[in-house]
Amino acid sequence: MRRVVARAEVGPGDLVAEIGPGLGALTLALVEAGAEVVAVEVDAGLVRALGEVLADTDRVTLHHADALEVDWATLLGGRAALLVANLPYHLATPLVVGALEAGCFRRLEVMVQREVGERWTATAGHPAFSAASLRVAAYAEARIDGRVSRNAFLPVPGVDSVTVRLEPRPWPFDVAREQVLGLVTSGFAQRRKRLRNALRAGGLSPAALDAAFAAAGLDADVRAEEVDLEGWVTLARALPSVTPPA
Repeated sequence: MRRVVARAEVGPGDLVAEIGPGLGALTLALVEAGAEVVAVEVDAGLVRALGEVLADTDRVTLHHADALEVDWATLLGGRAALLVANLPYHLATPLVVGALEAGCFRRLEVMVQREVGERWTATAGHPAFSAASLRVAAYAEARIDGRVSRNAFLPVPGVDSVTVRLEPRPWPFDVAREQVLGLVTSGFAQRRKRLRNALRAGGLSPAALDAAFAAAGLDADVRAEEVDLEGWVTLARALPSVTPPA
């Protein structure tokens, strides 16, 4: 946990949000580094236990809430913060994307399942590249900072972990980010199909698709996982808005 805090460059006076503090191992390491911590825990039993663990510090504010539903700006009092967390594997992507969408964090350092971290940091054409890769890339620069063996945990899980550093960045394009990500959702909805066919299934006409693919310099046989963020932006610029499938 101290290594995660060091990688996050947490120092005295930093405001740090933590998701899922559990029994406080990372929380205490953050306090030890001099941070003021806002921790969000959904499990009532862990909230009670953590209250006892943190009884001797006044630098942690503990909220019993679902991190997928919190208003980060309100919770953090409008202050820019870091997010440092050991995230539950099955919720890691929506938690991180939600935090990035909130626009409250100047840096994120999170521990996740190795496959999740590799998916977030993959580039077009890599086997791990997915809609999640593009959603993260739309908000931040992401890189794997370190690897954590499964043997560092008790009980030992069936997977290894990584720490991922995410540096939020402004959206640099002249097309709305929501429009681009809506197109991404449609394009990956039927991943086994060629991208052109997947988008046709979303209601786009062949003529519009032909023109957009030509403008983006994309082959008609290209698949969604072969198109980088700039390619999706070019497609979105050339296409009418689409409604992602439910």
